[in-house]
Amino acid sequence: MQRQALFFTAPYQLEIRQELLPPRPDGGLLVQTLVSAISPGTEMLLYRGQMPPELMADATIAALDKGGYPQKYGYAAVGRVVEVGPAADKSWRDRLVFAFQPHQSHFIAQPDEVMPLPDGMPPETAVFLPNMETAVSFVMDAQPGIGEQVAVFGQGIVGLLTTGLLAQLPLACLLTLDGYSLRRDWSQKLGATASLDPASPNLADQVQAALPHASHHAGLDLAFELSGNPAALDVAIGAMGFNGRILIGSWYGRKRANLDLGGAFHRRQLQIISSQVSHLAPRWQGRWSKARRMAVAWEMLQKVQPQQLITHHFPLAQARQAYELIDQRPETAVQVVFTYQ
Repeated sequence: MQRQALFFTAPYQLEIRQELLPPRPDGGLLVQTLVSAISPGTEMLLYRGQMPPELMADATIAALDKGGYPQKYGYAAVGRVVEVGPAADKSWRDRLVFAFQPHQSHFIAQPDEVMPLPDGMPPETAVFLPNMETAVSFVMDAQPGIGEQVAVFGQGIVGLLTTGLLAQLPLACLLTLDGYSLRRDWSQKLGATASLDPASPNLADQVQAALPHASHHAGLDLAFELSGNPAALDVAIGAMGFNGRILIGSWYGRKRANLDLGGAFHRRQLQIISSQVSHLAPRWQGRWSKARRMAVAWEMLQKVQPQQLITHHFPLAQARQAYELIDQRPETAVQVVFTYQ
């Protein structure tokens, strides 16, 4: 049996190839993909040739076949089990499942490599699971407190999901910043107190004016840098109050950050926190596991209903148009997904 699979062949180049499916083991499942989501942060690094070589060669990242091009990628696929091996539980047949799989029409998986969707959850909701787990991880690592003045820099899909989670907390205010009006509008629909354009010439004044506790604590208590733009980190440093925390969730790839660490950073005793979803921070390992965090991510999908953020559906055959849209007209897109026949 053959499948269609998306391959990145060089920077700004991709192909849809026919390839043979690997043999299905006796205990394995054959899954027909229904929808897969583009992760614009990580995937655009690969599309543009900006993926760090050490990440390309990282054998711990299952979505990467190997270092270099050609490369299959993607880690958010939802499909239906259409065939069950003779040694597998027959109840798997026809179940909707999530898997960390590249963009391809079919895949083979062991039962422990897929996750059944909760009853009644549409595939277009479940496809947000990896990004929701990332947002949950960011909030856990940042530990926002009651009454804090918080900002999220970047309202791509992970930024919006993080905003949706933070909006459920008793914060003093929740500011967001993004250069695209479509994302700022969605940010406020998800619960942001205000959403600002980082290109505004008086941005610093706008941030301070939006802080309800500014007379007691001038500056932010907590910021999330999720824009993918290293310049945003420097802006965040300038907006922080004393002993503020900045969590960096962005993948900058080969882009370098030019930071002003010569003044306010030291005097205000700011903290920079790195966060990455592939593991649990040490402080959580006594009580949390990845399975527990994933269970919370499923629950948050039910609460936030992120399928409303899908702006474009493309058949896999039109993958080139999908990536060109994200690359050239990002102001028009929030979440782009592939559909399969």
